[in-house]
Amino acid sequence: MANLVSQWLAMSQADLDSLFSQAEPGPIPDGEAKGTAIIAPGTTFSTEIAAIINMFAWQGKVFDAEHGFLRNHILAFGLKAIVAKVYKGPSWLDGKECIVLDYSDTSLVASRVRDEIRMIEPGTYLGKVYWGKKRLIDFALEFGG
Repeated sequence: MANLVSQWLAMSQADLDSLFSQAEPGPIPDGEAKGTAIIAPGTTFSTEIAAIINMFAWQGKVFDAEHGFLRNHILAFGLKAIVAKVYKGPSWLDGKECIVLDYSDTSLVASRVRDEIRMIEPGTYLGKVYWGKKRLIDFALEFGG
């Protein structure tokens, strides 16, 4: 896990929200990204929860910027499923532009899920997950590693 993502796991929710709000969306990413779920940020459990989720459930996302979609990399055996449309739009967190990962028309399983990402540094994005309009968790995406 990159040092930057390790720092995010130790941050409070308010600090993660501030970091996200201060960032520009950056370019729509292309290619495969390692994902890290950020659950219970700033607690002693965050790193362990992220490791368990990465091992057994969600490992990241594979983006196709040219066609505006992605597939999630899920399960321990590397299934690439749960498709989302990818486009720029206003964030539900602060109204500023972000990259939206929209599952509403592409997935029965995740039709109520919406992710938003912004680039914190080249190749590293911070994301927010919503279920309906309810905020659930944060996540990190690391490209090229």
